[in-house]
Amino acid sequence: MRPAYRFATTLFAFLAVTPIAQAWGPVGHSVVAELAQRHLSPAAEAEVERLLAPEHTGKLADIASWADEVRNDPAQQTLWNDTRGLHYINFRDASCNYVPPRDCPDDRCVVGGVAHYVAILADKTQSDASRRDALKFVVHFIGDMHQPLHAGFRDDKGGNDYQVQFAGKGSNLHKVWDSGLLGTHGLAWGAYAQELDARGPTALPASVAPLDNDYAQWAEESCRATGEAGFYPTGHVIDQAYIDAELPLAEKRLREAGRRLAEVLNQALASS
Repeated sequence: MRPAYRFATTLFAFLAVTPIAQAWGPVGHSVVAELAQRHLSPAAEAEVERLLAPEHTGKLADIASWADEVRNDPAQQTLWNDTRGLHYINFRDASCNYVPPRDCPDDRCVVGGVAHYVAILADKTQSDASRRDALKFVVHFIGDMHQPLHAGFRDDKGGNDYQVQFAGKGSNLHKVWDSGLLGTHGLAWGAYAQELDARGPTALPASVAPLDNDYAQWAEESCRATGEAGFYPTGHVIDQAYIDAELPLAEKRLREAGRRLAEVLNQALASS
């Protein structure tokens, strides 16, 4: 099989089985979760395994997409309606500077969502059931905020209204960033996480004063990425040049999310 045809066949197969997700898609969320799990402290690892035991798993990757999946569970519709607005943040201008009352009123955005569930996860007076759900939300929402289009400033519903041609088919920019872009690499999530982890620790930007809110800074980084030249493709076409230019950014955000998630969990789940 010729390389170009093999690439196209792999890509179309990936797109055919990948559901529309809220961010990164199952592959991206699982990669972030696996990268984090590889760098948990012994105390955090033990607590993750204890909290997830009723789920018959100890793996963060197995619950990384749960916060999206509840929307398809009739028994979880109240939870979905209560949390659906916590998967993203809409910045109000291209400066991407976080102004809580304007960008996250009543903490109803991904920045507020992460802070809320990290606090529950770290609170050992909470029930295991509450902390287990909080763990699931933290794993997912930290992945969400590192997907650039979950923290954009344009009035296009995070790229959902920005139509593109990708692999010869109509799509939208959000869906491309959720799954299609990562799918061009042709690896399952476990192998992808292994490859990214083998590159070594990724350097993280320093905390920015006077913001003093790490979660907001991570969202600001995503917002500013969407404003970079070329992020919105010329002519609404996702071609090989776009993939070559933007896949490194997507992988950088996955690696940053994995490292930060590990740090958050290590602190929240530290031994008393």
